[in-house]
Amino acid sequence: MFQSHLGEAAALTTAICWTITAICFESAGKKVGSLAVNFIRLIIAFVLLGAYTFFIRGMFLPFDASGHNWMWLLISGMIGFVIGDLFLFQSYVEIGSRISLLIMSAVPPITAITGYFLMGERITLLAAFGMFITMAGIALVILSRNTDKNKIKFSHPVKGLTYAFIGALGQTFGLVFSKFGMGSYNPFAATQIRVISAIIGFAIIITVTKNWGKLRIALNNNDAMKFISLGSFFGPFLGVSFSLMAVQYTTTGIVSTITSISPILIIPASILMFKEKVLPKEILGAIMSIIGVILLFI
Repeated sequence: MFQSHLGEAAALTTAICWTITAICFESAGKKVGSLAVNFIRLIIAFVLLGAYTFFIRGMFLPFDASGHNWMWLLISGMIGFVIGDLFLFQSYVEIGSRISLLIMSAVPPITAITGYFLMGERITLLAAFGMFITMAGIALVILSRNTDKNKIKFSHPVKGLTYAFIGALGQTFGLVFSKFGMGSYNPFAATQIRVISAIIGFAIIITVTKNWGKLRIALNNNDAMKFISLGSFFGPFLGVSFSLMAVQYTTTGIVSTITSISPILIIPASILMFKEKVLPKEILGAIMSIIGVILLFI
């Protein structure tokens, strides 16, 4: 029974891991900056993945990957880890991980719309209704009424919302390229190839922006390093690897549906850890967005 639902179980594990890692990286990013957090967590993830694959597969590096695996997984790493996470992690600092994860719920509907226009994929009436519910749920959270001017305004910084949206798109397309490039290859070794790509990408960014000094400061911040280490274990090591395992055993639609519960899972943590005041409409909006994503893939 469990074997037949291995993809769904991996997707649920991914949602839990992403919730934990979002909290950790928001805490660390507010202390030392998102760029330093991104690079350090990739180095930690690279070592963890190498150690795991050495004991499981007998090799520290993915020497047995084909040229096809390397090419598409390297591209996936650049899109998902570098572009996606660069913006997503900054959104954690700007608007918090809870709102950032909610914005990510918009990606499945947008992906479906893109498929409709570019590839002629069919969208059912129920799926269209699901997209509407998801977008309405997100709008309920990020928009509010200005009673003085009787106008609708954003209840969170537009820059942070934009960063979260770009980050979500990067992660989504990174996952699509991962599925294409991975095939039946080991998901943990595939993740290591993506991490290698991201380390190169972020090293270039840090060099161009001359931020190696900030990296040294981050390494000396014990509190930040605790959060980065924990987030690295649950994020690029466990979370991403389980997400690749999920798309290996089930469809990307089902994976997107199950992993979209992160905005709900993160609410209790946001209240307890960050002392955030979560409004009833924000809880309702998160629930609506998840219902919409579920309807999209029924």
